[in-house]
Amino acid sequence: MLFINLFYLKNYKVLETKVEDGYNADDEVEKHLQADIIILQTPVNWENAPWIYKKYVDEVFNSALKSKKFLSGDGRSEAEGFKQYGMGGKMQGKKFMISATWNAPRESFNNPENPLWKGKTADDALFNIAANYLFTGFDVVQGHYCYDVYHNKHIKEYIENYPAYLQKVFKIK
Repeated sequence: MLFINLFYLKNYKVLETKVEDGYNADDEVEKHLQADIIILQTPVNWENAPWIYKKYVDEVFNSALKSKKFLSGDGRSEAEGFKQYGMGGKMQGKKFMISATWNAPRESFNNPENPLWKGKTADDALFNIAANYLFTGFDVVQGHYCYDVYHNKHIKEYIENYPAYLQKVFKIK
């Protein structure tokens, strides 16, 4: 894939998981610990990632919770009242991005007149996915989206522009 070649060419170590091919939750925790950047590539089905991704997150993040490798609690404590819920993560300095394909046209987002999204961005629409990573300390960067995939004649352009987008958002030189 074009974007994976970008990382190889820039001497990044690439770890890949195809969730539908199976995985070991403990091994996935270790991959997260090794990674500086996590990119979720997913279709959007019924306004969310497919069910198998939710299963993956439940299994991997619960394994990391049990081992205390991603976080140690939820950030709240009586001794440190200044901390807030969701601030107990150990994954600071790591970045997460969603890259998704939508049937929705680009024009349906950021449009207060759209009856479904009511002015929300695609990132807003998938915030529940990003929240898992925010909770564990990741920085979440703006996602990359291919819109209107069933009708759009510009898919090739989305794919061709993806490496430049990755270089920009992750500051890859």
